Amino acid sequence: MSRSAILFVLMSAALALDVRVDVEAGDPFRKEATMTARGTFDVNVTPQPPGDPAGGPFTRLFLDKRFQGDLQGMSRGQMLAAETAVTGSGGYVAFELVTGTLQGKRGTFILQHKGTMRQEVYAMDITIVPDSGTGELAGISGAMTILIKGSEHSYEFEYSLDDHD
Repeated sequence: MSRSAILFVLMSAALALDVRVDVEAGDPFRKEATMTARGTFDVNVTPQPPGDPAGGPFTRLFLDKRFQGDLQGMSRGQMLAAETAVTGSGGYVAFELVTGTLQGKRGTFILQHKGTMRQEVYAMDITIVPDSGTGELAGISGAMTILIKGSEHSYEFEYSLDDHD
């Protein structure tokens, strides 16, 4: 399998895994309940030229997403991926800045990805970077699940908004 194909499979699989966040029932700082947002998105991945070899043998990719559904907006991000000598194994980390409207509330937040693939078995964690929310999304926390069926991408996003008044 070519290097590009492995990276594409790794990224696609990473986006397809189920991630959940646990919210403590008695949190005194949380006034709103956990909410769920659902929808679809399109993603474009642009491989970047190799960097300085002193930085390691990693592949860097730019991400450009368009969200539809309960989250209306876009994101821009960067992914750093590593392959191993074993076909179907590797890992990635990524950050993406999401800008848009989430169930009627406008603002931005940053998603942090961490994923691994071991012989085609995937594990992934996508969470909101603490205190990264702005505008009406200030105080947002949660995690995102991304599903891939064929060429269609969808998301399920469990989140809560702290009251910062």
